[in-house]
Amino acid sequence: MKAARFHARRDVRVEDIPTPTDQPAPRQVLVKNRFCGICGTDLHEYAAGPIFIPTQPHPYTGAKAPQILGHEYGGTVVAVGSSVTNVAVGDRVSVQPMVSPRDDYFGQRGLYQLSESLAIIGLAWPWGGMAEYSLVNDYNVFRVPDSVSDAQAALIEPTAVTVYAAERGGVKPGDSVLVTGAGPIGQLQVLAARAAGATRIFLSDTNDNRLAMARQILPDVITLNPRSDKVPEAIRDQTEGGVGVDVALECVGAEAALGTCIEAVRRQGVVVQVGLHVGKPAVDGFTVTFKDIDVRGSWCYTTLMWPRVAALIGSGILPAEKVVTRRIRLDEVVENGFEALLSPAGTELKILIDLQ
Repeated sequence: MKAARFHARRDVRVEDIPTPTDQPAPRQVLVKNRFCGICGTDLHEYAAGPIFIPTQPHPYTGAKAPQILGHEYGGTVVAVGSSVTNVAVGDRVSVQPMVSPRDDYFGQRGLYQLSESLAIIGLAWPWGGMAEYSLVNDYNVFRVPDSVSDAQAALIEPTAVTVYAAERGGVKPGDSVLVTGAGPIGQLQVLAARAAGATRIFLSDTNDNRLAMARQILPDVITLNPRSDKVPEAIRDQTEGGVGVDVALECVGAEAALGTCIEAVRRQGVVVQVGLHVGKPAVDGFTVTFKDIDVRGSWCYTTLMWPRVAALIGSGILPAEKVVTRRIRLDEVVENGFEALLSPAGTELKILIDLQ
């Protein structure tokens, strides 16, 4: 089968490799992959990796580079192990990519995403979504309802990130929200905030192309560019009492954006750090204390969110498919996938790989 494998920084190759076994282990499932999204994490691995991809065998999964990429994907079940009961051959599924022990401290509490042994399919597992087939555990697959298309099934994973972040921020009906960063996660975060009931949503980014895309996705979003706008002041001017937003969600992973969130949130508001920082940002501790605000991390999602997020997407309440700007073939993944997303023009958001 064909698979896109990471070998080193800026070295992703589409190669022919053996297809996974059609006789899965008792608790494993063989999936014929359908669509796979290119995530910002994949992009960071391509441009500056290895970061999460191990160069020595992962202590829990044994995986290491070269690594099949892709953790935002879905497909159709083509074979199941003898002990699998949650899916059957022919089911359309979305993949929840976290792999971790079921019996360690966090696993026993259902907090699998917090396990110190955590691995992620497409980053530290022998298989991934950027291939024709993948072999995964039974707990990694969720059957999707008829209301969810094959393309939408590949969008459940990134959407779950933003639904969880909105929950971490306590976004509720009538709230005002700031999202910093108009990349794919930022755009989905805007939609997740609206689905949670936020009525006034601000989006800040330095790329006017992406801000224009955001206005097409959600026409009443208020877009701001910190290169030309004084973002905290503009937000205070447009919020009740001039106090700032109730919740700010930082989806860039940049020190300046985090600072903007702390400035723009109201007293006793909540700042949620969604984007991953590559360094250690300075945080204005005085303002955090003086304004009596909460600063919270948001790591991925809980692994049990898939049915709920699928329902949000399938019902149209959270139209995640609006962030897709291009579909490509696997053979195009470098030139028309990674390189297109790295373009400073910012004319692409979410690119899906069509594996059929």
